[in-house]
Amino acid sequence: MKNILVTGANGQLGNEMRVLSAENKEFNYFFTDVAELDICDEQAIMAFVKENNINVIVNCAAYTAVDKAEDNVELCTKLNSVAVGYLAKAAEANQAEFIQVSTDYVFDGTNHLPYKETDSTCPNSVYGVTKLAGEANAMGYCSRTMIIRTAWLYSTFGNNFVKTMIRLGKEKEALGVIFDQIGTPTYARDLAVAIFAAINKGVVPGVYHFSNEGVCSWYDFTKSIHRIAGITTCKVSPLHTEDYSAKAARPHYSVLDKTKIKETLGIEIPHWEESLEDCISKLNKMK
Repeated sequence: MKNILVTGANGQLGNEMRVLSAENKEFNYFFTDVAELDICDEQAIMAFVKENNINVIVNCAAYTAVDKAEDNVELCTKLNSVAVGYLAKAAEANQAEFIQVSTDYVFDGTNHLPYKETDSTCPNSVYGVTKLAGEANAMGYCSRTMIIRTAWLYSTFGNNFVKTMIRLGKEKEALGVIFDQIGTPTYARDLAVAIFAAINKGVVPGVYHFSNEGVCSWYDFTKSIHRIAGITTCKVSPLHTEDYSAKAARPHYSVLDKTKIKETLGIEIPHWEESLEDCISKLNKMK
């Protein structure tokens, strides 16, 4: 029986991994967050992985406050880069597989075609720079590393764009949302399904892209959120990026090409609207 360590288990993706573990009973799981295992403590990680004979590490932990990262460079670097190196070293020492979750922010967003894994990286934010450094540490220290870059993550857990737009849609009569940043939302549950597919198959090292299928702007995404959630009293208007003040630069275009992960794992990926309906349906049931 494989022993699976999932770090950052209280976050969106970590929680979805926890839920899906009930359907993948053939493995033994260790779900940790900072209270159980501090990933910034190299010795603690090495000891934990060795003592529990960990076979697969899935790192869902990260510093994801993109704007705050511009002022918290040290902490962001520690979590997104240095700690990833510690996990990768521990994985290699235990001959374990390592799955590191990364981001579309490793690109500058100047493309007009979906980004492939082979495209040149050029992050233009502290968050993007630290996540790219984390990729390098993961690949550099562990030979069995799978990097999965994702984008626009949301779920029924934690704080995210979907929950915020539902709340604001109910509170406000009007809302301005950016229309000139294009990408694809990712339902964390769908990403967790893909990670389990990778674990079941056995990690095929390399860099992969994963988001839901389809393309939209944040404005389109919001319109769909409100439509599915039945919000009709809030007028949503399109905003230019320059009309919205944010500390960190966002990629204007960050659609990811998913061909490689679909072919490698033999998976189908749902369209983003289909997954959004599933998430909002679950949120309604949770009320």
